Amino acid sequence: MRDVVIIGSGCAGLTAAIYAARANLKPLVIRGVEAGGQLTLTTLVENYPGFPRGVQGPELIELMQKQATEFGADFMEGNVTNVDLSQRPFKIDLGPERLETRTLIIASGASAKLLGIESERKLLGHGVSTCATCDGYFFRGKSVVVVGGGDTAAEDALFLTRYANEVSIVHRREQLRASKIMQDRLRRNEKIKFLWNSVVDDILDPEKREVSGIKLRNLKTEEEAIKPVDGVFIGIGHEPNTSLFRGQLEVDDLGYLITFQGSKTKIPGVFAAGDVKDHVYRQAVTAAGSGCMAAMDAEKFLEAEH
Repeated sequence: MRDVVIIGSGCAGLTAAIYAARANLKPLVIRGVEAGGQLTLTTLVENYPGFPRGVQGPELIELMQKQATEFGADFMEGNVTNVDLSQRPFKIDLGPERLETRTLIIASGASAKLLGIESERKLLGHGVSTCATCDGYFFRGKSVVVVGGGDTAAEDALFLTRYANEVSIVHRREQLRASKIMQDRLRRNEKIKFLWNSVVDDILDPEKREVSGIKLRNLKTEEEAIKPVDGVFIGIGHEPNTSLFRGQLEVDDLGYLITFQGSKTKIPGVFAAGDVKDHVYRQAVTAAGSGCMAAMDAEKFLEAEH
């Protein structure tokens, strides 16, 4: 029996672990499939407070985990296969193994939707990014492409014009899905170009560990072309990792967990933190802040019971 189990080991989960461990709750962190969260897919993080020269994403996660361990948090490898929130103690299955806990903090995050090509994975953090606000600064004076046609892609493209000399939007149709006001802003911006009816078949050059171009295919003519670029931003959205909790907890239209009064869900003793409940900010610092809130809410909940 545990007082606190945390599902997820990104910024939100690890911050929750630090706070819960300092409260002597001996939390157990289940690291999950994407251990470390989105920060493990990036390189230099320059906007996390306390690191004036920046810090590598994986290093920041490692430091947080060491800090949580120092205060007494436990870690478990594995992927949660089932969660029963119908009564307390809550039951969590990792394959054949079952855990029981008095409170649960869900920090399972959201996974960026990717194109599904091999070179994309190899170049993540090396010119391929899923976060324009995180990485746009590194492309000052460069040429970049944004893949997608919705509001996410439109927002990314507009943000990137602050730094890049040219921003090309690659979309598989002749018209964007983004809202009209976003489309109008895109068309008014001289830095933004459109590559219609096209898909990215490959990203160059994994062997050099840097982006030098993309292989485009026109869906109408099937013609292929190489476009030299310095960066590729995937703007086709995120998928919250909430499938385990569907039917047990409330989710919004996009599938993100709904919370109130901080990190509380509709089930007393169950709290949510980080990108699993936030599709607006999705920053390391906001995830860490909500992890703090969830741990403090869990501590107060347990104190009230005693």
